[in-house]
Amino acid sequence: MKVLMVQPGEIPHETDIEPGLESLQAAVDGPIQAVYPYEDPVALICNEEGKCCGLELNRALYQNGKPYDIIAGTFLVVGLSAEDFTDLREEDAAYFEKLFHSPEKFKYFAGRLVISKVVSGGA
Repeated sequence: MKVLMVQPGEIPHETDIEPGLESLQAAVDGPIQAVYPYEDPVALICNEEGKCCGLELNRALYQNGKPYDIIAGTFLVVGLSAEDFTDLREEDAAYFEKLFHSPEKFKYFAGRLVISKVVSGGA
């Protein structure tokens, strides 16, 4: 199954995994949770216990430009069929690679969470 893998501190990359629960659990290192924050036919598959187990914070989810949740640990962007998870369409892979391209850092400052994008490269 073609998916987009998003790891903390890394640029997303397309990869193939075997379909099925065991492969999804192996990819996110634990029990899975599916999140559906977008209108697109995609799901984000993450570790259900990621935050409580102290996995590294990965990417924030935004609504109207404001963060409302943060995914901890590695997550996958997968396609959706009528009954199951499926291959991610090429156009969705390109869109979500761009959306999640820049890794994010999370710090508390003066009692507030500050989210900053990590920009690679330089002069």
